[in-house]
Amino acid sequence: MTSRERKKAAGLHEKLQILRSITHSRAMNDTSIVLDASEYIKELKNKVVSLKQEIAFEEESGALKQDSSPTVTVETLGHGFLVNVFSDKSCPGLLVSILEAFDELGLSVLEATASCADTFRLEAVGGENQVENVDEHVIKQAVLQAIRTCSEGDCQQEHVSTQQA
Repeated sequence: MTSRERKKAAGLHEKLQILRSITHSRAMNDTSIVLDASEYIKELKNKVVSLKQEIAFEEESGALKQDSSPTVTVETLGHGFLVNVFSDKSCPGLLVSILEAFDELGLSVLEATASCADTFRLEAVGGENQVENVDEHVIKQAVLQAIRTCSEGDCQQEHVSTQQA
């Protein structure tokens, strides 16, 4: 055996020992190490398939959660209202739609904090103008209607046409 062949054999032996170590094989001969590695690869493929199924299931479950209805709470504060809105999904123009609903009810927004990224959050303190018969229930229904209108696509079209004007 030449020196070159010995180096090649030593390199192959070293690589097989690394493969043996990675695959947790207890085999001693080269053929058994390769067979164990083949079995190990099959196990890994099965784990990948199983994990992909779990991820798909979780994404489906997540999609179902995202379809949950928005949460709207309204509290009376002296001569005004505290309105909290949370929705798992946001659409362009949703904030505008809700603020227009406040305006139609005659409520002025005194202070507001909003986030419209992936989810939608709004906390607004509104004061009554001169409209009577505006209570917590009326405000909540108006906000829910604004959200429904926006999620049905009407709000998106209005938002685009407003930008073009």
